[in-house]
Amino acid sequence: MTTAPITPLTPAERRVADHLVRGLEPRAIAAETGLSSNTVSSYVRTIRAKLHCPTRSAPHVLVHHLLSSGQATPPSATEPTPDLTPARRLLLRAFAEHTSPYDVARDARIAPADVRAEADTLLAETGADDATRLVVLAHVWGFLGAGRETTIPAEARR
Repeated sequence: MTTAPITPLTPAERRVADHLVRGLEPRAIAAETGLSSNTVSSYVRTIRAKLHCPTRSAPHVLVHHLLSSGQATPPSATEPTPDLTPARRLLLRAFAEHTSPYDVARDARIAPADVRAEADTLLAETGADDATRLVVLAHVWGFLGAGRETTIPAEARR
């Protein structure tokens, strides 16, 4: 994430952000709120710009930016906190911060060919239904947040 100042979201943008954190896509947000799809898409573009989130990043990356910046609050979760190894936590952070499998692989210190299988395993281990829910749960559990770093001992690296 960038260190540039973040512009606070307007109340309308916060409402859209809350829907994004709940895992809704722009079309579903439009249907639920009564806004047009174009309006919701415009809000999402503005939110991305205000958070310095890349325009082509996956929705779970945007949700990570929203939660890390404090511009959205994660919903409550009843799922128990899993006992993730340091290598899994590193993968979780890389997955939350990047869309490209190559960037995830680089930051997680795994082979690019292994990213999909490792992500699927991480979803199964955490009980998350999808990538966005995984990122939300990781914030609730305290695995992700502003300025949090994950280091792994040399013997745990692959």
